[in-house]
Amino acid sequence: MSDSHALPLRHFSRLHQSLHEGQELALIDVREEAAFATGHPLFAANLALSKLELEVLDRIPNRQTAVTLYDNGEFYDVQHGERKTTRAAALLHSLGYKNVGVLAGDLAGWKEAGGEIFIDVNAPSKAFGEWVEHHYQTPSLTAEQVLALQQQGANIAVLDVRRFDEYQAMSIPGGVSVPGGELALRLRDAVPDKNTQVIVNCAGRTRSIIGTQSLINAGFKQPVAALRNGTIGWTLAGQTLAHQQDATFPELSEKSRQAALKGAQALAIRAGVRSVTLSQIHDWQQDDSRTLYLFDVRTAEEFRAGHLPGARHVAGGQLVQETDHYATVRGGRIVLVDDDGVRANMAASWLAQMKWEVYVADVTAEDFAEQGDWKAQVAPAPAVESVTPQQLQRWLDDGETGVIDLTTSANFRNRRIPGAVWTTRGNIPQIIASQPEKQQWVVTCTSGLLARYAVTEVASLTAKNTYLLEKGTVGWIDAGLPLERGDSTYLDHPQDRYLRPYEGTDVSAQAMQDYLDWEYGLVAQLEKDGSHGFTLLK
Repeated sequence: MSDSHALPLRHFSRLHQSLHEGQELALIDVREEAAFATGHPLFAANLALSKLELEVLDRIPNRQTAVTLYDNGEFYDVQHGERKTTRAAALLHSLGYKNVGVLAGDLAGWKEAGGEIFIDVNAPSKAFGEWVEHHYQTPSLTAEQVLALQQQGANIAVLDVRRFDEYQAMSIPGGVSVPGGELALRLRDAVPDKNTQVIVNCAGRTRSIIGTQSLINAGFKQPVAALRNGTIGWTLAGQTLAHQQDATFPELSEKSRQAALKGAQALAIRAGVRSVTLSQIHDWQQDDSRTLYLFDVRTAEEFRAGHLPGARHVAGGQLVQETDHYATVRGGRIVLVDDDGVRANMAASWLAQMKWEVYVADVTAEDFAEQGDWKAQVAPAPAVESVTPQQLQRWLDDGETGVIDLTTSANFRNRRIPGAVWTTRGNIPQIIASQPEKQQWVVTCTSGLLARYAVTEVASLTAKNTYLLEKGTVGWIDAGLPLERGDSTYLDHPQDRYLRPYEGTDVSAQAMQDYLDWEYGLVAQLEKDGSHGFTLLK
């Protein structure tokens, strides 16, 4: 029997003290996202065992980092008594991580020791947003007030600060997409009339609060307010959302950039943000005593055209909204990059208030020597034998071959190989134990990337020949072979994805209200937790 307690135990008291002191640590929940959302410490980050090889190298880039794992008592292999933390630790050790331990008492131990438990996802950023509104008294308007202004033909502009795909899915009628990282840079071009009432919205609360307060902090004199509770508030007020709107910000003028630069630089100075040279960045990239995150906060199109080697693209607004996902090591060092001096300084001002050691890169366009999209680092994958879609179809006709699909539950519902069984990577032993014996197995996922890591696992668990489907399920589709769609018994409780109450239009009103009530209570939770270190502007 494998025993996770053979790993070093990390106790609540020490971890809490390290957080309070700003020391580097990665507190990692290896459960699936839906399980993580049911409860976790404030600065725990969700890095599911299922996707460890695909994400950990970018999210915990320094192999010397103190990594503490927990799983809330979940098993990878019940038959052999192997915990998910044990499995995750073995994978981390194989990748060169040298300082891996487990949370003493697991999640229950954290709570019993007096630790606060937070639900949902991106809790640090959402709690910070509530803390910002509480302390700065960020102005807001209700959905009813905004609708009344629209009906009166008032001089208003509704700016949606979410990602463009979220805006297109559902948005306030007449709203314009200006993602949060672009807001301060582009407001003067998007809303040229200084008398226009600007209304900033997101799906819930956080991004609209941060966007509104960003403009205030940067010295904009235009009247600005958040749409209270975003599209959730609009829906709960019985008002109709629009779909597939495509209005977006205009081209940036140099006059707007210069005006925005002055306010952003002054704000960064107030927040204690420092600049850093390219030479210093290169030195930090070679320093294995600290974690370094290098984020380019411009648009994806700008990043693609040219960026600093080693930089990762994360739009500034999303970085503030999902900081734990991108900067998983709390206490790490963050450097932000842009080419206008506005977006990096604006995002950095918020990260500094969130108690991050954050810098803005002092670079020129000539330093953007790489082109193309950001590509994740992935762990080396084992060499495995593959099978073509055509060969798999012949095997399936014989009825002696099992197919395991490790794609997302949403993709599996949308399209899958007939007869395939779905599971997360972390639950492979359980799904195999529930299946009738097969002569051989084939593992797939959408592209085949994740599936490659699981082939040897399945072979070991079944003692049968196991193969990778060449090019994954996409290869099967490209070959024009038949597909199944719709619900499946394997999707009754998928766990791999937490359905956010602010996503989609089929969420119940009660779930939306419960989510808002939770957000309203986050300031009180922060006070109980005591580890956040958030600060006000000087």
